Amino acid sequence: MRRRAAALVAAAMLVVTGCGLSQNTAIPFTVTPGTITPVPALEDATITVGSKDFTEQILVGYIAELALSAAGANVRDLTNIQGSSNSRLALLNGDIDLTWEYTGTGWINYLGNTEPIPDEQAQYEAVRDADLAQNGVRWLPYSELNNTYAFGVTEAYAQEHGLRTTSDMTAFLQENPDEAIFCVETEFASRQDGLPGVQAAYGFPTTEVKTFGTGAIYAGIAGGTCNFGEIFTTDGRIAGLNLRVLEDDRKFFPQYNICVVLREETYQRYPEIEQVMQPVAMALTNDEMIELGKRVDVDGDDPGIVAKDWMVSKGFIGADTA
Repeated sequence: MRRRAAALVAAAMLVVTGCGLSQNTAIPFTVTPGTITPVPALEDATITVGSKDFTEQILVGYIAELALSAAGANVRDLTNIQGSSNSRLALLNGDIDLTWEYTGTGWINYLGNTEPIPDEQAQYEAVRDADLAQNGVRWLPYSELNNTYAFGVTEAYAQEHGLRTTSDMTAFLQENPDEAIFCVETEFASRQDGLPGVQAAYGFPTTEVKTFGTGAIYAGIAGGTCNFGEIFTTDGRIAGLNLRVLEDDRKFFPQYNICVVLREETYQRYPEIEQVMQPVAMALTNDEMIELGKRVDVDGDDPGIVAKDWMVSKGFIGADTA
């Protein structure tokens, strides 16, 4: 298993990421302190930061690198690892020291549970305690940022039909079943924590279900291919395409609050990482990430620059970082 994981990570290291970053290189900014100031215990530390290969993960990976650099650590970049399983293996095997992970992913995908815990705090505590006990993985306190599933509609459609929650959608579709045209991913269409489960929980009809890739769903909603679509609640295309996220008022979907995650041995060696990263984690919200993602996915800005700008705007690092 270890040899396989090493091969997977080695393959991932061939990928060149944005902002001039290549895997296992230092970040291409001169980072100066802001509210994050040098921490003596981290001055000789070399910390490899990883992330998965989608926009939000790459952004928070760069954010962590900037924060740790401001604290005085030597940072190695291993962002943009393909897939959750490879990212997890990289952490367990020591190829990376720190990453960001989602509570629902940890509980269901990594720990093998089938039933999510609806309450954010309870879900965090359950995955925190189980992953530490079973795998020696430390989860730092969770962020407000919660990248879970929801249904999205255009703002105009929502206003026309008075839609704010999934219960609103259900009541509307029960009276207007011809409007029940959905765009979803193929996997979401069959998963019990996807369309079959949420449809059973709320009781809405589906007249037509179209399956697309993730990006095409957002375009399908905006362009009228479907009236309702499966979306992720922190995706930048929500703002870019003027979509409305319908609140999951019955809390069917799992909680996916983001946390800084590291192996326990790394935490014990450098417990100061928590004091560096927690203010950053607490500053991340869904609205903040939607705007950051919009700059990357809609406006075409480089994720490294977007992460740096956010860190400067929050005062975590100095302004002269270019």
